Amino acid sequence: MTGGPGNGGPADRGRADDGRADGGPVRVLVADDQPLIRHSLRLIIDGAPGLGVVGEADTGEGAFERAVELRPDIVLMDIRMPGGDGIEATRRITGHPDLAATRVLVLSMFELDEYVRAALGAGASGFLLKDAEPARLVDAVARTHAGESLFAPDILTRLVAHYVDRPAPPAGQGPRVLTARETEVLTLVGRGLSNQDIAAALTISIGTVKTHIGHLLAKLHARDRAQLVIAAYEHGLVRAGTPGPDPAGRSSRPERRSDPHTRRTP
Repeated sequence: MTGGPGNGGPADRGRADDGRADGGPVRVLVADDQPLIRHSLRLIIDGAPGLGVVGEADTGEGAFERAVELRPDIVLMDIRMPGGDGIEATRRITGHPDLAATRVLVLSMFELDEYVRAALGAGASGFLLKDAEPARLVDAVARTHAGESLFAPDILTRLVAHYVDRPAPPAGQGPRVLTARETEVLTLVGRGLSNQDIAAALTISIGTVKTHIGHLLAKLHARDRAQLVIAAYEHGLVRAGTPGPDPAGRSSRPERRSDPHTRRTP
C-alpha cells in the first residue's frame, strides 16, 4: 500500500485528528480494492453531516492494520479483496481487544446467503449492497454506530435462513435470565424492528427500549444487535421466514441476486 491520501498520507492523518475530538464526526474507515469505489464512498461519507472518512485500505490485511492504527468507529468492508479477504479482516477486527468499540459494516455487490452468514459469523454488525442509495448508506453507517443497525431489511428474513434446515426449536419463552419485558423486546429485535418501532409497539419510551437492549446485550453476552437476532431465533421467539417490518407497510421479498461466474465477485 502506498502512503498517499487514504493510505496513511497527510490527508488521512489530518482527518483522523479532527475525528478524535469529543462530539466530532463518526469516524469511518473505507476498505475496498477498487479506487473508484473508495473515492465514491469517501465523497458520500464526507458529504454527510456527522460523518467523516479517516482512512482507506485496499487489502484485507491493510484494513486490519489501519483499523488498529486509526481506531475508527465504523469500517466499511468489501468482502473480496487481495491480501486477505474482508471476512477474515472483519473477524480479526471484531476479535481485537483494542477495537471493541469498532463496528464493521460489510458491503457487497451480491446478496448471497453464504456472504451474509460469513459476515455475521465474523462479527459484522451489518451487511449492505453496494447498489444502495447514498442516503441509505449514510443511514446504515449512522445506525450502526448508534447500535440501531442490523443487516439490510431486505435480507433480514434470510439472515438466519439456514435454521430452516435444522430442527425447529419449540416456541420459546426466552432465556430464563430475561424478564418478561426483555423477552418481548428481544422478540421484536429478532423481527427487525428499530428502537423507535419497538417503543411504539410496546408503548414505552425510546430511552426505556435502549435500557432493555443494554440489558439484553449484557445478559446474553452479545456483541451487538445482530447476535440478539440470532438469540431470538435460537430460543424460538422468532421463526425463520417471519417477515420484517417495511417502512411503507408492505410485505415484499425482493428478487435475490446471484454471483455469476463470468463476473468478478466483490
